[in-house]
Amino acid sequence: MTPLEEFNYLIGLFPGEKPMVQSARHVPNAETPEPYKRMLVHEHHMTVTMEQYHNCSVDVHVLDQNLDGDLYQRKILLTKSGTDIPVQFGIVRFHFQYVTKAVREQILEGQIPLGRVLITHNVLRHIDLKSIIEVQAGPGLADVLKMEEGQTTYGRLATIVCNHNPAVELLEISAPL
Repeated sequence: MTPLEEFNYLIGLFPGEKPMVQSARHVPNAETPEPYKRMLVHEHHMTVTMEQYHNCSVDVHVLDQNLDGDLYQRKILLTKSGTDIPVQFGIVRFHFQYVTKAVREQILEGQIPLGRVLITHNVLRHIDLKSIIEVQAGPGLADVLKMEEGQTTYGRLATIVCNHNPAVELLEISAPL
């Protein structure tokens, strides 16, 4: 699957009344502009990166979700802790068979960002950065990230490998910086 096909697939998991994006294009890592390059081009959890960049902890807000056996999908928003200031929009596809019941339950509670849950439970993991995507916000993304429709921001596609298995497919889009 090409980066744009994967991007469209993940966005399509949660169709809404308003289109999420006007357009999107793959951008080579080296051509990602700062500060987005620092925010996205790495193999670390975005939870930690967002907390470091914004100099505060972040809260997770589950906007939509579904569970089918061991396959869990959710659409989320990370905000600066205790505020409604968005820092990141995300879509997650998690294959729960690769983690413990305790990890699964805490993720399903939706109170703690995914990266923090995996770190806290010391899940053997690494993040494979797949691609950087330049995004022009459609009305759906503009509403969620409190940005102008058509405004440009950047995101990434990544896979979290848990206990040697590709467990999590991620789309993470930064609020405009």
